[in-house]
Amino acid sequence: MQPLTKLNSRVVPLPLNDIDTDQIIPARFLKVIDKADLATNLFADWRYTADGRPRPDFILNQPQSRGAHILFAGDNFGCGSSREHAPWALTGFGFRVVVATSFGDIFRNNALKNGLLPLKVDADTHSSMREILEENPNAEWSLDLDAQCLSVPGGLEVAFEIDPFSKTCLMQGTDELGYLLSFMDAILAYEQAHGKQVEA
Repeated sequence: MQPLTKLNSRVVPLPLNDIDTDQIIPARFLKVIDKADLATNLFADWRYTADGRPRPDFILNQPQSRGAHILFAGDNFGCGSSREHAPWALTGFGFRVVVATSFGDIFRNNALKNGLLPLKVDADTHSSMREILEENPNAEWSLDLDAQCLSVPGGLEVAFEIDPFSKTCLMQGTDELGYLLSFMDAILAYEQAHGKQVEA
């Protein structure tokens, strides 16, 4: 995973409520063996017609979405069934941050373990952000994960919460196993010392 520390990006607006994991990545696409393939089918039922043609009116098919790393959603994003493929599909497309007023608990945990920041804001802040986004859809928003702040054009500074362990993993670009393995030298030293104590 790529570390997430600071980020400047345009924002993709998809301010719908209750976007579930089957809408994010439909179940029929979960059999791939390469995570990269999932990005092609992100929001597939909204993104493509029945015969596979891109829908020009869907936001991901529009030029301003290319290269954007922040998705602006509504309430209860990532609800529904548990599937790690949902954050895989989002990060595969290039998203590193999803802004919403709430997230499905399982999706939130899966996101944090896979390099995706679920950034929760209150309803009033969300409304202000949406107005700013509608007025200036091509402006870049700035994330500072260390400071736990998202800066929105117009002077809006949005502070957000994240647990220290998840924050560390995101900033280091690692998962739980990778974090543990980073202490391998200390673990081996402990095992050697402990083994000698047992033998004594």
